[in-house]
Amino acid sequence: MLALAGLPAEQIKPLALILNTLVASVGCWNFLRAGHLPWRRIWPVYVLAIPAAFLGGWLNLPSLWFRRLVGAVLLFSVWRLGRASVDPSPLREPPPLLLLLAGGSLGLLAGLTGTGGGVFLTPLLLLCRWYTTRQAAAVSVLFILLNSIAGLAGLVVARPGSLLLAVRLVGLRVLIPVLVAGAIGSRLGSRHWPVAWIRRCLAVVLLLASLKLLGLVGAP
Repeated sequence: MLALAGLPAEQIKPLALILNTLVASVGCWNFLRAGHLPWRRIWPVYVLAIPAAFLGGWLNLPSLWFRRLVGAVLLFSVWRLGRASVDPSPLREPPPLLLLLAGGSLGLLAGLTGTGGGVFLTPLLLLCRWYTTRQAAAVSVLFILLNSIAGLAGLVVARPGSLLLAVRLVGLRVLIPVLVAGAIGSRLGSRHWPVAWIRRCLAVVLLLASLKLLGLVGAP
């Protein structure tokens, strides 16, 4: 959306991380209150993610080929998720080492792209049949919050003025609608909407993200 609005690339990353932090804060409140976070089984995914997201926020690398590869992976995830409208049964036990490595790599990607990483983590958790749709959403929204804060910290260290500029650009005209929409969406997703609806919304989000990373929508 920011790219389609014509914002330059150096402004999109801090703006995205700020908005991610706000929305994920509200999302964490709703999903954690609803009891969907399987903390005892998922904590390894956060261990390496936070320092990796900090590093990704600090780095400013030309990564066109990497973005194209991630876009193709997300497009494949759209196809797989579109084939199922219910949670898998039975679920599999996620290997802690694999969660650790996945968290680190996706945290780095989150910091580099300014996405928070949830758009990459959620399909991984679902396609591996590790968690239900609502559990995956709870895991991912906390992942987004922690990574966005770490990514912002890395960005501030690398380019101190970028955060203040982003805050001035956003203003209340953007912050308030984002907070309200995030509160409504996380409330519906954590307690009210059927799983099929949540998975379809996720597929649409993944499709838009993949088209953006592949350079088919907005600036590459």
